[in-house]
Amino acid sequence: MLQRYWFGDVDEQGCRGAGTDPAALAKRAATLCTDMDSYVPIDWEVARDCGIVRTREEYIDLLREVCTRLAREKITVAYQARDVELLQMVRMLDEVDSVINRLQERAVEWYQVTNPSFSRKYRYLPARKMLGVIRRGARGGLLDVAEEIDRLHGVRSRLMREVSARADEVMPNVSALIGGLVAARLLSRAGGLSELARMPGSTIQVLGSEQALFSHLRAGTPPPKHGIIFQHRRVHNAPREVRGRVARVLAAKLAIAARLDYHRGVLVPEFIEEAQKRIDAAGVVA
Repeated sequence: MLQRYWFGDVDEQGCRGAGTDPAALAKRAATLCTDMDSYVPIDWEVARDCGIVRTREEYIDLLREVCTRLAREKITVAYQARDVELLQMVRMLDEVDSVINRLQERAVEWYQVTNPSFSRKYRYLPARKMLGVIRRGARGGLLDVAEEIDRLHGVRSRLMREVSARADEVMPNVSALIGGLVAARLLSRAGGLSELARMPGSTIQVLGSEQALFSHLRAGTPPPKHGIIFQHRRVHNAPREVRGRVARVLAAKLAIAARLDYHRGVLVPEFIEEAQKRIDAAGVVA
């Protein structure tokens, strides 16, 4: 029986080497498809008998170089995927959000030291308005920090628009259903478009609610009905009694949309129209 290895072919008549060029061997190894039921492990001496190497050290060195070339080629292909840049963009957006929130909390605590009534008077203000109050009353270093936070808010707004626009290009069907920003966050949590496309609707429905899910499994708390998709208006604006049903139908359509985006990469209007009707019907209170 013929056995194909990265360094050559082996059968009852002996071994036929595939040469010693690492690039050619890496290309050969990438094409091999081994049936593990019939695979026979082999010692390095067979490669020596083929004339590929003379010592075990040479065998290990050549194998390491072949594996390194294969890894580099796979990394290059992975970085050329359409969703790679979007993943980095949305993760950067999350980091900017985290930095803004932490700086804003610290600025409020600093400002309270010089204005004790601030927390009682302005505690219900939106974050941007609260920052405006601080900027008007602060001085010195605190004013510099407040202005820097305001500048970061501008950076965040521009980055959000870029993320949304890029998501419309990379995953047009998912974006058409839930909007570019929520679609990008789903992609980020899944780890990529291929990973999202392999997920069933039940997983997409609770994606992003892992803590609540673990709490349900450990302590018996109510299971989560939705995760990231709760950010979409169709879910969080739905009446409470049908919110779970809307999330379930939306997640099922998102699973199909992700597969369309991964395999086709173009918007499918007829699917979007049918999906919107099904989601709207799910939100009707009986």
